[in-house]
Amino acid sequence: MTPQTYLTEAISQTIWDIKYRYHHGHQVIDLTIEDTWRRIAKAVANVEKAAQRKAWEKQFFSILENFQFLPGGRILAGAGTQHQVTLFNCFVMTIAEDSIEAIFKALAEGALTLQQGGGVGYDFSILRPKGDLVKKTGLSASGPVSFMQIWDTTCAILLSTGARRGAMMGILRCDHPDIEEFIAAKSDPALLRHFNVSIMVTDAFMAAVKDNADWPLVFPVEDPYEGEVLYRNWPGRHEPVPCRIYRYVKAHALWEKIIHSAYQYAEPGVLFGDTINHQNNLYYCETINATNPCGEIPLPAYGACNLGAINLTKFVSNAFSTDAKINWDALINTVRIATRFQDNVIDLSHYPLPSQRQAAENTRRIGLGITGLADVMVMLGIRYGSKQSLDFARTLMQQIMHTTWQTSIELAQEKGSFPLFDKPYLKGEFVQRLDPAIQKDIARLGMRNSHHNTVAPTGTISLLANNVSNGIEPIFKAEYDRHVRAANGDIMTFTVKDYVFKQWQAHGHNNFPPAWVDTDALSPIEHLQVQAAIQPFIDNAISKTINIPVDFPFAKLSEIYSQAYQLGLKGCTIFRPNPITGSVLTRKVEAPPGDHCCQFEE
Repeated sequence: MTPQTYLTEAISQTIWDIKYRYHHGHQVIDLTIEDTWRRIAKAVANVEKAAQRKAWEKQFFSILENFQFLPGGRILAGAGTQHQVTLFNCFVMTIAEDSIEAIFKALAEGALTLQQGGGVGYDFSILRPKGDLVKKTGLSASGPVSFMQIWDTTCAILLSTGARRGAMMGILRCDHPDIEEFIAAKSDPALLRHFNVSIMVTDAFMAAVKDNADWPLVFPVEDPYEGEVLYRNWPGRHEPVPCRIYRYVKAHALWEKIIHSAYQYAEPGVLFGDTINHQNNLYYCETINATNPCGEIPLPAYGACNLGAINLTKFVSNAFSTDAKINWDALINTVRIATRFQDNVIDLSHYPLPSQRQAAENTRRIGLGITGLADVMVMLGIRYGSKQSLDFARTLMQQIMHTTWQTSIELAQEKGSFPLFDKPYLKGEFVQRLDPAIQKDIARLGMRNSHHNTVAPTGTISLLANNVSNGIEPIFKAEYDRHVRAANGDIMTFTVKDYVFKQWQAHGHNNFPPAWVDTDALSPIEHLQVQAAIQPFIDNAISKTINIPVDFPFAKLSEIYSQAYQLGLKGCTIFRPNPITGSVLTRKVEAPPGDHCCQFEE
């Protein structure tokens, strides 16, 4: 195991102090990072039976110590404090129906959630298209994008009060009549700055793109004889409903508009809705129309993401040598304890809304992931994106998945299965791919958590852990500038070194390690292949950004999205440097980047 290092970087000290250190008023409670770990370990262990609390507190502390396990930021900041905040990073919310009453109820629920530290994701497809007649009032509807601006303003107002910098995700179906306005919305540097936006596409749409077929843009109607209609599943409806066809567009032309906007402005992202729902472990009792703001947790209405990441850099022995290897026993033990930790968070957390508590307790979803993958590959002498790296990623994630699921079965035997567990669970597509022994254990003993693994961005918590590489992302640069938002809203810039590069220098080297590779040297397909190697072992989803250079040919971008779909991924996001989005990572000191909702707080 790596010897203790604690907070060795100035940026890590700053991140801890402004985001995760416990201050009660003007009093500093956490004097050291160890105090933070002990606070969290004790709080999470208090969920256990009284006689077992001390033992579990010790085990939880053992995996928190020296950043072996990194709980989500809300857990780090809130567990064991007197603050009435949620320990869940993000929620998916809902607009129950297309009415002013439902819209502003949803806005109020979102504001409460943002105020207490949770990000929010919404499917705005429930709202009728711009210009449509509202029969109740005789007025024209203003459309989903206009109402998103109300959410955007609300988020900005909450930020001005000192609330945690909350992220939001706005989603629209690929067949909504306002889809083209939605695609273009982020081209305006003043519009929807607190939103990430993504389009939920279907298998039918992807087939239409391939065939360059006509694509109908539709919206539900009360009268099935009102114009040309077809039946579609729609948010908030339990069965297909009649939808009026507003107009047809060429599917390929619409696809090109999506890709052009992503090329120019890094948004919208694309979510593959049928893949998400077909692979959903709870396919038998819920439909998913949205994700959390960074896309790694597809969720039903009021669902929550309970995140944590195993810091892989802490499980390498003899780094940079021919004897370098993973300490599998230590890794498996940490995953086992972290799974229980994440399950306990569900019972410990405060919830902004009763409906959020009910959704979390009914499913007991957790999202245990990894960070530091790219750094670990360098430590093991494996080039990120190579065939060897894909084989390693599969082996690693399969072992983590197996351990997480087996621990959840053991927890079910001890504490009971999640309330929505039922026989159809065993027939789910993802469950059917599990080891037969695990399937038999599920049938015999039950399952504590409906979902188990994810890969989140981990940007801020990876900085806290002395700047290990982020999630499954490749290394950005050996040394670069990183922008961090202070509590008062000011931007601070730090020059930082990648964790593994600093470790290599500590071994007396001035060059790069033999397996070194960063984003500039990687092709988009290498990004995709690493993500695809891991996805079969992830029952939630993966937050992954495919970085492309400014001069990347636009004509080739369509191939990236199509390959992501063909590889069975649940979503695809690209980033090409542009003046509107900016970046929190820069190769040299520059002016602070343009504002964007998820850059400063994951």
